[in-house]
Amino acid sequence: MIQSELMMKRMEEVYPDIRTELVTMKTTGDKILDKTLDQIGGKGLFVRELDEALLSGVCDMTVHSLKDLPQMTDERIPLTAFSEREDARDVLALPEGASGIDLSKPIGTSSLRRSIQIKELYPGAETAPIRGNVETRLRKLDEGQYSALIMAAAGLIRLGLQHRISRFFEPDEMIPASCQGILGIQARADDEEVREMIATALNCREAELCAAAERAFVRAIGADCGSPDTAYSWMENGEMHLIGFRYETSCGRISRENLSGRADEPAEAAELGRKLAERLLGNKE
Repeated sequence: MIQSELMMKRMEEVYPDIRTELVTMKTTGDKILDKTLDQIGGKGLFVRELDEALLSGVCDMTVHSLKDLPQMTDERIPLTAFSEREDARDVLALPEGASGIDLSKPIGTSSLRRSIQIKELYPGAETAPIRGNVETRLRKLDEGQYSALIMAAAGLIRLGLQHRISRFFEPDEMIPASCQGILGIQARADDEEVREMIATALNCREAELCAAAERAFVRAIGADCGSPDTAYSWMENGEMHLIGFRYETSCGRISRENLSGRADEPAEAAELGRKLAERLLGNKE
């Protein structure tokens, strides 16, 4: 809701003559909290009801955390805009009043990607799944069920909860989820006027390029919702830089690769993402 309200406010700033209305929905993914996503059908559970509402005309645009949006989207409701990227890093949250991690208790995360990387940083640490919204997870943390949580900085910052951040993990320590910190906005393909308004008001070109690279990487490397494989990209002096992460489940081997290149268009950014995936798959150019 907070993310949607941010986009609504921006739309009204750019178009002061329009009025927006928030349509709230509870998705299947929001309702099933006792299982990890890969056990109940993946990230698509968070978008199914929203897609149906958009297609039926109940709403004119939908706002998603892009990292939670499946790689393949319905061509009838394409991604129309990509928000400016909030801090993409993962962070450590400790119980209120704690000064360090109590390794006798698990670290809460339902992400295999985070679990693998946190164990590299804190040898001997154990992890345990946790679901629910940000406030629910923090409540469970403060109740003593976990020694710490690994969370996205973007979510805590957007909720005004940055004071709960105990440590930021730099991308070379813990590579974030693909597209973490970016909001993806969908609209109906046949509603050209609305799509043009959304793109004008909300689209960030740099975020669009990074999203193209990171989503292309995930598709090329064959990752699914339960896979830890990921890539993170950023622009610097007109050049795109990418870091890729791959975990081979058969042997437990972890691989990281870097790649840089020009990316002035989404197609060029996507090509860089594909090349990085090829390198990690062993087909280096």
